[in-house]
Parts: sequence; structure tokens; C-alpha cells
Amino acid sequence: MTGTKRKVEAKKSTNNYPWSNSDLDFFKVLIIKKRKEALDEIECLRSQVVQDNRTDLDEDSEYSFHMADAASVATDREYIYRMIDRQERLVAYLDRALERIEMKTYGICRVTGKPITRERLEAIPHTELSVEGKMLEKQKGMIEKQEDDVDLIGL
Repeated sequence: MTGTKRKVEAKKSTNNYPWSNSDLDFFKVLIIKKRKEALDEIECLRSQVVQDNRTDLDEDSEYSFHMADAASVATDREYIYRMIDRQERLVAYLDRALERIEMKTYGICRVTGKPITRERLEAIPHTELSVEGKMLEKQKGMIEKQEDDVDLIGL
């Protein structure tokens, strides 16, 4: 083991950060790949909206209008806009994950403070919660929801 590598390993063990630089590089590449896929999906969905708008303009005449058709088109557009919004939120989560990598806080559960398993990070690289943290948040949410329900019924 080289002197530099020993210093890195020593530093890693003193601050108990679970991920090496090579681990962080792996996750950074994974996140950048997922980010690009999400941006490509957004571009595809937006071009579909533009194409649908052009098609609608071409078919606009008093004989082609039907309320059921209009409702179907509106529903389809709403679905596409929801998908765009979902992908944009994913990009924002991925951007925050990249920031955590730079700050060396990536892979640490924000609820428990414990390392998130590698398997979970590979499946959901933007996650900020371990499985335990996610369950604790859900339990807390249920408790808060129950308290809110009590307020609603006046108990």
C-alpha cells in the first residue's frame, strides 16, 4: 500500500465515512448516467407535446372537433406534463446527490446518520434514506397523520 493510499485509508477510518474515493467515483458516474437519461426523457416528452400541438393545429376545423376527442387529448397532455415534472424532480434529486458526493456526505442516511447500503444506493442513487430511516419516517408520518386526524375530529 502506498503512503498516499494509507493516509486516505487512515483519514477514512478516523472520520468513519464509509465510502472511498473510488466508491464515490462509481456513484458519480452512475448518477450522471441517470441524469442524462432523465434529461433525454424530458426532451423526448417535450418534443411529443410540440408535435401533438402541431397536429392539433393542422386538424383544427369545425368538422373535426368532438368533445370526447378533446378530453382524450387533454388527458394525454396532462399525463405527459406530469411525466415531465416527475423527470425534472428526479434531475433535481440527482443534482443534490452529486452535491453530497462533492461534500463527502453521500451515502449517509439523513434520519439515522448511518451508512446506506451499497445495494440501495445502486438501485436508488439519489436516496438520502436507509431502509431503516425510510421506515422511521413512515412511522413518524403515520403518527403525525393520526394526530392530525385527532385535530380534525376534535378529540
